[in-house]
Amino acid sequence: MQRRRLRHVFKSSTLSLLRLLLMCAIGAIALGALLSAHVFPSSSKVQKLPEQHEIGYQRWSGKLRWTREFAPPQLSKVPLPSQKLDVANVRLEFAKLWKSPLSRNFVPCLEPSDSYSAPAESRGYLLVHTNGGLNQMRAGICDMVAVARIINATLIIPELDKRSFWQDSSNFSDVFDEEYFINALANDIKVMKKLPKELANSAKAVKHFRSWSGVEYYADEIARLWDDYQVIRAAKSDSRLANNNLPPDIQKLRCRACYEALRFAPRIEALGRLLVERMRSYGPYIALHLRYEKDMLSFSGCTYGLSSDEADELTKIRENTPYWKVKDIDARQQRAKGYCPLTPKEVGMFLTALGYPSTTPIYIAAGEIYGGDSCMADLESRFPLLKSKEKLASVEELEPFLDHASQMASLDYIVSVESDVFVPTYSGNMARAVEGHRRFLGHRKTISPERIDRGSLKEGKKLSDLVVEIHRRLQGSPRKRKGPISGTRGKERFRSEEPFYENPLPDCLCRRELPDRNSSPANT
Repeated sequence: MQRRRLRHVFKSSTLSLLRLLLMCAIGAIALGALLSAHVFPSSSKVQKLPEQHEIGYQRWSGKLRWTREFAPPQLSKVPLPSQKLDVANVRLEFAKLWKSPLSRNFVPCLEPSDSYSAPAESRGYLLVHTNGGLNQMRAGICDMVAVARIINATLIIPELDKRSFWQDSSNFSDVFDEEYFINALANDIKVMKKLPKELANSAKAVKHFRSWSGVEYYADEIARLWDDYQVIRAAKSDSRLANNNLPPDIQKLRCRACYEALRFAPRIEALGRLLVERMRSYGPYIALHLRYEKDMLSFSGCTYGLSSDEADELTKIRENTPYWKVKDIDARQQRAKGYCPLTPKEVGMFLTALGYPSTTPIYIAAGEIYGGDSCMADLESRFPLLKSKEKLASVEELEPFLDHASQMASLDYIVSVESDVFVPTYSGNMARAVEGHRRFLGHRKTISPERIDRGSLKEGKKLSDLVVEIHRRLQGSPRKRKGPISGTRGKERFRSEEPFYENPLPDCLCRRELPDRNSSPANT
């Protein structure tokens, strides 16, 4: 009897123990599932930034493997029913950040007129010494193509500036596709790589062509030099042709030269396209032309936010650079008139005020930023996804271009033209060239910050509303090129005009006629 009782007790204890173990197991499984869902996301939700060798091989789709907030943080939360309308409005506002202005059906129209003939018999050879940085030289080369057409000259491949601030030893073929340039212009002018040997030591007419000149100047005064010379040498190339009031076929030729014939060298094009692909792997991106570099700050005399030692260094550079004519500059006056680039900190405030989230990928199209990492700290704290050619490309990929400022600037140019949004912080040669190219390609979004110093403004809704309102019409929408400022005279009148390559409308962009939706096809 006692044994039966012991067995019964033993069985009861065993069952109780089994029940306890089972409950613990179920609890452990539930706890594990809870932790898995909220603390350790499943592998399908784990997203990581790509390694350098992976960037460029991923496509922009919903299957990206790294973290990207496609909307401001508030959009990533699951809304309550009452919040759905607000979230939809926020999503709409976010989409507007990347939307280009309406092109109003403007498309490139570069075909010459019916009266445009093949190149006339050449009367001589035009040598060109370009001057300035990459984009100043680009504009000058395209103008000299037009000049060669006007004076019936054979254009010798232009010589790039090797004595500028950047001391770049690049030749034309190092930066541009020389063969393509020659062939693309075959129906417009004759282009040769070198001057014929028999003319290498001949007398040359060396001329500083008059700035912003029209066809009459070249057809009369310059073409008259053929009576005494077989070779004319243009000592400078920048701003030697008028922006406006030129024959339509000459204006279209300038655009064909700039947007079709003057391609970058194949190796620059290849790496440039790869950089674009790598930027797109992070999503839609801003190309920020952050012109906060030593040469620009020194040239413009802009020292806002710099120490006295830094200001003195920039002043000495300006004083010791012989081809910079203006030496004594009032830094406060420059800034008050809007002649200074935005500082990196101001750029961060500007983009934040426009509504761009902190996860926005930004490509820095610039050389070495004056002040280095400390100067960029505030901008980077706001927008951690700051990229540059140095960060996107490997050392081996970038090495062939490192000591050549024009080639490095060419890479920035390609990534900027192809960006979803382009933001220049200073209206210099690159900003104008990129904006004009983007207009030509369909009026891609370009936001030009208004740089007038409005005093100290605190961040918040008031500043954001002000910034958004001011820049509502400064986003690259179609408009005709601006003429001279009223009341200006002489060279100042030409200088006040909007440059031709900043806005090729109306000369090179025409409005495409859409079919009338109300008309019905004829009965057959």
